[in-house]
Amino acid sequence: MIFLKVGGLINPFENNIVGVVMVCVISLVSFSSMAATPVSSKYVLERINEIKLNKNNLIIPFAFNTESMGFNMGVGGVFQGIGQEQLKVGAAAYSGGADSYALGGGVWNYQVESIERLFISVYGMYAYYPENTAYTGAEYYPYPNGIPIPGSSSSSSEQNIQASGFSNWLDIKLEYILPIGTGKSEIIKSYRVSNGLLVDLPVRHQWNPFEYGSTTIIMNQFNRYQSFENEDQISGDLHAIEFGVQYDNTDFYPNPSMGSRQYLSFSGDGNLIDSDGDWNFIQLDVSKYFSMGQSQFASQRILAFNLWTGYSPSWSVNNDSDSGRLVENSPPYNEGATLGGWNRMRGYDSYRFHDKASLYLSGEYRYTLKYNPITNVNWLSFLNVDWFQLVGFVEVGEVASDYNLKELTSDMKMDVGVSLRAFAGGIVVRTDLAVSNEGANLWFMVNQPF
Repeated sequence: MIFLKVGGLINPFENNIVGVVMVCVISLVSFSSMAATPVSSKYVLERINEIKLNKNNLIIPFAFNTESMGFNMGVGGVFQGIGQEQLKVGAAAYSGGADSYALGGGVWNYQVESIERLFISVYGMYAYYPENTAYTGAEYYPYPNGIPIPGSSSSSSEQNIQASGFSNWLDIKLEYILPIGTGKSEIIKSYRVSNGLLVDLPVRHQWNPFEYGSTTIIMNQFNRYQSFENEDQISGDLHAIEFGVQYDNTDFYPNPSMGSRQYLSFSGDGNLIDSDGDWNFIQLDVSKYFSMGQSQFASQRILAFNLWTGYSPSWSVNNDSDSGRLVENSPPYNEGATLGGWNRMRGYDSYRFHDKASLYLSGEYRYTLKYNPITNVNWLSFLNVDWFQLVGFVEVGEVASDYNLKELTSDMKMDVGVSLRAFAGGIVVRTDLAVSNEGANLWFMVNQPF
């Protein structure tokens, strides 16, 4: 993932980005499962009347230049179908000015031969950034009374910690597709497509996990390490376990035009040997999609809506009138009831808001163009772009010190944005520009945000 903080006047090119499409490969490799839910998409594409050679592979060099990271160059690639049709393998690396570098990669959706419904994914990233930012503080030392806790709804964007350091992570994920619904006969989804669009007209199904759609249970062991040089007490260390279940009744997993998706999970501290706290978190993610059909210039017009809410029962605030307030047994600032970043509240910095409870709603209008401007550009054919999509979106969200609907809706934050997306190498890649009252962010990511 790469993002640029624009701020002030909205000028997303003031950092001299080189190769907007190319830089997407960083997130395409390192964050290939970073949709709103951690459940991976397990599908193969049967291309009709197309040359299939390398259509689901992508390998490209890239370069970018930002104010904080300087000029960087790298290379990356993603390959599907090595050994198993649905298996994805990818890696990327870059290095450049301002002492910035990263190496990421992984294997996604390896199907265990002796247990065909079980899939394993392992992926991670090792990176050093000249500027790490964390909206935190009260989790590590008593915070003065009368001043909003950093990351809370009323906090200032200036209440943060910034320093150079590492930002590393590793995820180990097990997924099991239940033998109900369409999962009884179709463990790995197979889609017949032409130019990235479904050939067979989707059929509307009622919401019934036992008859339609696919249900997946997941166990995710995830680890985070984020250091802040000259800040000995602050770190983003995290070892956690998540158990969840997802029901998906959409027509086309990577780019749904109808149906719905629901995800419910429980996560908590997974460091059983040496843990600074005992935290937990419950979340619910619900998405719904409506097809509005074609138009003169669009092969698809889709309305997409998302609701996400979370609650940490363990979170508490120890209020000492003399020493101040100390947040205890809370998820780290980069997990739990957080808002801000590449999927939720994109107009704000990553993990800008963080508290005991959260509520988020989003709506998107996705307009898939009939016209593909690079179809006949031979030297860009390696990008394997099937279509481009124009998107407008609006987001509202709030965090609160308790799960109270009045608190969660009385002062909701808001941002609006536009996006250019493409179906490249069998994966959706996106460039999102979002604007809020704290400035603007330009994100390069993969997968639809929900």
